[in-house]
Amino acid sequence: MKSVVLYSRPECHLCEQAMAEVLGLREEGLHFDLEEINIESDEALHRRYLERIPVVTVDGELVSELILDRDALRARLDTVGA
Repeated sequence: MKSVVLYSRPECHLCEQAMAEVLGLREEGLHFDLEEINIESDEALHRRYLERIPVVTVDGELVSELILDRDALRARLDTVGA
């Protein structure tokens, strides 16, 4: 199963929009595990991603940052091996 990680933080409207878009892809029939990681839970993550969130990775590879690139995410989910 493909693994999507959304790096976000509370009260981030771009993060909320990104999550809605990612969930929308799941509703369209794409299958993947989804984990949301609050960057405020870890100082290193906070420093790394604060100016870039929401950040989306698929199987550990960066797919999108700041504004979700839904097409890039869909393409990555369509081409990554299970």
